[in-house]
Amino acid sequence: MASRAPSPHGDPGLQPERTALAWGRTMLALVTASAFFLRWLPTYGPPILMLPVISGGAALAIYLTQRRRYRARSHGLAGESIEADLPAVLWTAFAGVALGCLGIVVVLVS
Repeated sequence: MASRAPSPHGDPGLQPERTALAWGRTMLALVTASAFFLRWLPTYGPPILMLPVISGGAALAIYLTQRRRYRARSHGLAGESIEADLPAVLWTAFAGVALGCLGIVVVLVS
């Protein structure tokens, strides 16, 4: 059986792996939401395209920063000085609120 490379913090079941999986699920949910928004295109017209752009952009941002975020948390755990990634959480929350508000506006205006 092939052995896996050791993680920077020495225990593969600790928080950075679970956090990486949670970010991956969030990214998948945003991509799925983009597909649903595109289904609204015939009903609400071109203004609805703002929604998949925002959700797709948020998913892309999560994808592009995932490795850096994992590495920082793993090294922080190994050095016993881990901090939460507050900007990433706030931007993701902002994207969710923006999607909800824009969705309501597009549906009410169209």
